[in-house]
Amino acid sequence: MLDHDISRIIGTLKRQLEKWETPIVTHMAEEGRGPFQILISTILSSRTKDDVTAAASERLFHLASTPEKMLRLSEEKIRKAIYPVGFYKTKARNILRACRDLADLYQSRVPDSLDELLKLPGVGRKTANLVVSLGFDGEGLCVDTHVHRISNRLGYVKTRTPEETEMKLRGKLPRKYWTDYNTIMVAHGQNICKPISPFCSRCPVFKYCDRVGVERKR
Repeated sequence: MLDHDISRIIGTLKRQLEKWETPIVTHMAEEGRGPFQILISTILSSRTKDDVTAAASERLFHLASTPEKMLRLSEEKIRKAIYPVGFYKTKARNILRACRDLADLYQSRVPDSLDELLKLPGVGRKTANLVVSLGFDGEGLCVDTHVHRISNRLGYVKTRTPEETEMKLRGKLPRKYWTDYNTIMVAHGQNICKPISPFCSRCPVFKYCDRVGVERKR
């Protein structure tokens, strides 16, 4: 693809969002959930399907919706609330540790800085960027497996890891697209641009795509 086509690609895919389900964390942001709930839901969402994340988040927030209230829960109670999200035992432990740090170091407020968020237990670059962009409307650029795969498949970047993709995108993707880029590419990846045998025959941006690494398509 040509680099300047990214604007057309994003515009076309953004219009498709009306037909597709919004990724769960984006949906929560649209509902007006605050940075804390976005942070916790993003932690829960790792290696977990959206419907499982949504249900687990609601069960947990019914019990505790702030760092202070979360610290009153036992690790076992959090485990039971978030099961069956992936790695639920580790996530329960990290949620408590993160809430302790929020209470002790940040007056129970989620920091809006990428560097500060990365200091919290269980928070990687994907989570931190999503909290910055969706929780604070800041300049976060969240790159997960969908964003990494599709950006390379299109031919917009040539990278080996999500972190390399993030750094490359920060250097070339116009900032006005940073907040929406993850939402758009995740929805596209879940519905059309599948990891294996993507639905190229249905793809609204097929004509722009280099289809790098695509061996089989539908």
